[in-house]
Amino acid sequence: MTAPNSVTPDLTVDGTGLLCVQLLLRLRAQIADLPAGAVVHIHTTDPAAPLDLPAWCHLTGHEYLGPVPSPAPDREVYALRLTSAPVRTRPGRPWHPDPTPTPAPAPTTTPPTPTPTEDAN
Repeated sequence: MTAPNSVTPDLTVDGTGLLCVQLLLRLRAQIADLPAGAVVHIHTTDPAAPLDLPAWCHLTGHEYLGPVPSPAPDREVYALRLTSAPVRTRPGRPWHPDPTPTPAPAPTTTPPTPTPTEDAN
């Protein structure tokens, strides 16, 4: 695993002043279109972030990279790396997996193989 402070982020999310749910909702919205492997730094003042972010990453499948040096003394910065197939969470409820099943691919049908007919002669 690469040390989080040696990785340049692909995105920085400012969660300053937000508590857990609002922070995770903002994070989820901002990472929605990023590719797998993208590194995200989250700036936060939430005292529960050191517990909430690793737990949310565990739930969704993203890789929690840990704290990184903060440029400001009044906030912390944490890093994560996005997975290719995250577990979706419910809209407005980032702590709950989305129960909506992922649509299955359409079944492929092959035409029936004709059976040889017997010659009556």
